[in-house]
Amino acid sequence: MATRIVGVDIGETALRGVEVENTPKARPTVLRYHEVPIPAGAVRSGEVMEVHTVATALKQLWTDGKFKSKDVVLGIGNQKVLARDLTVARQPIARIREALPFQVQELIPVPVEDALLDFYPIAEVEGEHGPAVAGLLIAAVKAAVEVNVRAVQEAGLAPVDVDLIPFALQRALGSSTGTTALIDVGAATTNVLLVTAGVPQFVRIIPNGGDDLTRALVSRLDIERPEAEQFKFGLGMVPSASAPEHQPVAALIYEITSELLNSLRNTLNYFGNTRPNGTIDRIVLSGGGSHLPGFAQVLGEATQIPVEYGDPFGKVLVASGGHSAAMNGRQHSMTVALGLAMRGAA
Repeated sequence: MATRIVGVDIGETALRGVEVENTPKARPTVLRYHEVPIPAGAVRSGEVMEVHTVATALKQLWTDGKFKSKDVVLGIGNQKVLARDLTVARQPIARIREALPFQVQELIPVPVEDALLDFYPIAEVEGEHGPAVAGLLIAAVKAAVEVNVRAVQEAGLAPVDVDLIPFALQRALGSSTGTTALIDVGAATTNVLLVTAGVPQFVRIIPNGGDDLTRALVSRLDIERPEAEQFKFGLGMVPSASAPEHQPVAALIYEITSELLNSLRNTLNYFGNTRPNGTIDRIVLSGGGSHLPGFAQVLGEATQIPVEYGDPFGKVLVASGGHSAAMNGRQHSMTVALGLAMRGAA
């Protein structure tokens, strides 16, 4: 039986939706996708600050995008979500999840009653006291998730699931061979997922994104946002390609972006140094912030790992006429929303 669902990516600067029809025996089909801007301050690092404003924008997204289904999968992935390695005694997954509140308080920074907990099993191992399961503990601050759910409900939609954004990246871009680092650079947050042979191994959520560069240029150059965006995507991280009078601005872009690049390099090094077979075969980029000119090249040079851009629609069928002309060339921004919608096919 086919099911239609909309993955919704609540970003700092825009709301993005992808409606997918999932069928048991065929590839998922993207029926339509769209995005709408939201006012500054309505969302901060993926958390809704102004419920009514976001609900109004969601209604506009549904109207302009012509979505039919009202069933929604939401994504979470900010500094109020954490992932930790956890090994527990082997037992049915339902019992593992039931026992989490009694086992993980020392691993999370908030009281367990204020958190939503989940466990993602990775492999069966031999523990100190017998057969065990190694996996990822996922913990999210309950209030930060509930406020996003309220905005969706106020828009007249039905939130049917909440999923971790890195897992959405795996569905949209993941490979079943080798070890891949999936990196999605959003406006305020960068999500990193390491996947080996199709199985998620490691999650890191970095509190930096593409909009940090825009704000820094506005502040340090005393210019407006539109001009900062022009510098950002006109010059990027390729100082040699810019006119002499723009060299100082290009150098500033490189300086500011280096903080995120260093965090990514350190994250990948940590994975490589703490895993028995930690060699990373490739980096796959997504998200608007990753399209800063020169970003992929500099990241590849810093990590000595091949870098490529992911094709978010490479694993699905796409219905004709499923988007407006304004969305042409914007497919790369739909990766998270698509991966969330594909949860129905998982």
